[in-house]
Amino acid sequence: MAGDSEDPNADVQYHLEVGPADVAETVLLPGNPERIDKIVAHWDEYEERAYHREYRTATGTYEETPISVTSTGIGGPSAAIAVEELARVGCDTFIRVGSCGAIQPEMDVGDLVITTGGVRQEGTSKEYVREDYPATADYEVVSALVAAAERLEYDYHTGVTMSADSFYSGQGRPGFEGFEAAGFDTLVDELREANVANIEMEASALLTIASVYGLRAGAVCSVYANRLTGEFRTEGESRAAKTASLATHLLAKMDQVKADAGVDHWHAGLSLE
Repeated sequence: MAGDSEDPNADVQYHLEVGPADVAETVLLPGNPERIDKIVAHWDEYEERAYHREYRTATGTYEETPISVTSTGIGGPSAAIAVEELARVGCDTFIRVGSCGAIQPEMDVGDLVITTGGVRQEGTSKEYVREDYPATADYEVVSALVAAAERLEYDYHTGVTMSADSFYSGQGRPGFEGFEAAGFDTLVDELREANVANIEMEASALLTIASVYGLRAGAVCSVYANRLTGEFRTEGESRAAKTASLATHLLAKMDQVKADAGVDHWHAGLSLE
């Protein structure tokens, strides 16, 4: 577990209702609490540890590697609370497991998008650091997610993710009764031309906060919709869940290899074999 305590109720967090003994060092972060069941279905074993508000937490093992999952609800503010409280009880690696809308034509529904960096259109990260601070995924987490997707033979893409605070106007959709926010009709095209891969609502806040705190974070999302073609299906959840779970196992192996080699950072000269 992430921390040891003689008192199992010590340091129990206000929103998540978890303590150090309830979680592993690496935590998967879906938005929807219902997605927890689809994630733990791939694990060796698990136990639900807490469920308060939108925050549902389970802990178990995947290929004998300790792993936890906590749902965050929708958007950056609730995701930030999850990261804050999980970090307080000893977690140091976070992988968002979500869904997204793709905005590049070659991306199909059901594909995976592994985030390398984020466009900070959400407001949560601005409460932590200046607006020109980059939202970057930890390169070890990205490497583990890519390796996992390759091993599982899933179709995937890497790239920059835009995170918004609004599902409708903030993502270039009309609002109630056809309301059109300023720039809504050009937003997707502008992002696509800048080679942004996808749109969702949590990644850039997660990446920014983790970077500020010196923690590892990344994101893998299944494509539910392609905003250019209009195709939409709730497909690929299982692939994202399994990729993130295997990535957690690979990260543990990477950490052990680093420790054995006496180095602090993973690099191409090291091998997991």
